[in-house]
Amino acid sequence: MLFKNNSLFKSYRFPLILLASIIIGSIIGVILKEDAVVLKPFGDIFLNLLFTIVVPLVFVTISSSVANMIDMKRLGKILYYMLLVFIITGVIASVIMLIVVTLIDPVGKSNIVLEIGEQVAGLNVGEQIVKALTVTDFSMILSKSHMLPLVIFAILIGICVSTLGKQATGIAKGLNSLSKVLMQGVKIIMYYAPIGLCAYFAALIGEFGPQLIGSYARSMAIYYPVCIIYFFAIFAFYAYLAGGKLGVKTFFKHMFKPSMTAIATQSSVATLPAELEAAEKIGIPKDIREVVLPIGATMHMDGSCLSAVLKIVFLFGVFNKPFTGVDTFLTAILISVLSGVVMSGIPGGGLIGEMLIVNLYNFPLAAFPIISTIAFLVDPPATWLNSTGDSVAAMLVARLTEGKNWLINKITPTQT
Repeated sequence: MLFKNNSLFKSYRFPLILLASIIIGSIIGVILKEDAVVLKPFGDIFLNLLFTIVVPLVFVTISSSVANMIDMKRLGKILYYMLLVFIITGVIASVIMLIVVTLIDPVGKSNIVLEIGEQVAGLNVGEQIVKALTVTDFSMILSKSHMLPLVIFAILIGICVSTLGKQATGIAKGLNSLSKVLMQGVKIIMYYAPIGLCAYFAALIGEFGPQLIGSYARSMAIYYPVCIIYFFAIFAFYAYLAGGKLGVKTFFKHMFKPSMTAIATQSSVATLPAELEAAEKIGIPKDIREVVLPIGATMHMDGSCLSAVLKIVFLFGVFNKPFTGVDTFLTAILISVLSGVVMSGIPGGGLIGEMLIVNLYNFPLAAFPIISTIAFLVDPPATWLNSTGDSVAAMLVARLTEGKNWLINKITPTQT
């Protein structure tokens, strides 16, 4: 009875349930080991439900937000500040990891067996840009595999509705109503989250946990703590810049559910519904959160910037090449920013980033399996930062767009 009347418990009741389900799932994974994979379908159901709703959710929320935006200059301002924030935060993440791996050797006395990779086809930059921004058929837009073209198409439709004015008022209102319907759908899906996350963590720990022990353990011992520190220190700093102490408080208060979803599903796209819900509770303006978050899910990856630097330094260590020189450092920062901000929106962008690492530093093709393994091991915390970083980026965009008092003006007493 005491807990039921406790407002603090009511506020954190669902996150506590999620945490408990994750702990239970992890324990099951440790006990059952490989046999825990039998629970994976229950986790896949949760992931598939999120993937099913995310495509219409992205289209409707973005097109609705733009369609109901009277001032097109505001849209331009939002997009400008969004790209600025994405690039700056990507550079900061890259520099931080560069400093860490320069001070602490991520390889040590590694004894990794190299496998000869297949020859990779040459990179046609023009074709990749076209694939990143467009698709060849309308049906291809209706897929989570083409999120950036979907975002662009949604913005285009929203602009068309907005420029028609009174002639399309009904469509604008309809998109807004449909957006609310889909968000309600997300809330209903999240009722299944405790079961889905429990099953997912049980399968992940049971199947892949042992692979974390071995030659890569040293690098993971560096990367995982850096991600945790980055989340609590750097994101706190960004939140403070965006909204002062209130910004820090509201950001961390509402990031638990998106964090758990990101770590479990290892997908920024699957985490997007939880991010949108959290951003609304934080108080980020509707037009900003519904533009920045969907775009950020495909092209704002602080975690990927961190991991790109780790991959580069790891390969230098494995192949006994000295990681020194200003040009080497600058190239590493450039590649990591391209991997985390630009190439993340391109189909196969991760592979392209890895191709750049191998080609620019003249590593043999045997380096590809190494990078692939690192990419797999760092995926959970990287996705965590990639996803939650979109919310704090949206807060910074709100600060730049609406001024320093945006959060005080937007937030309600029930949200504090």
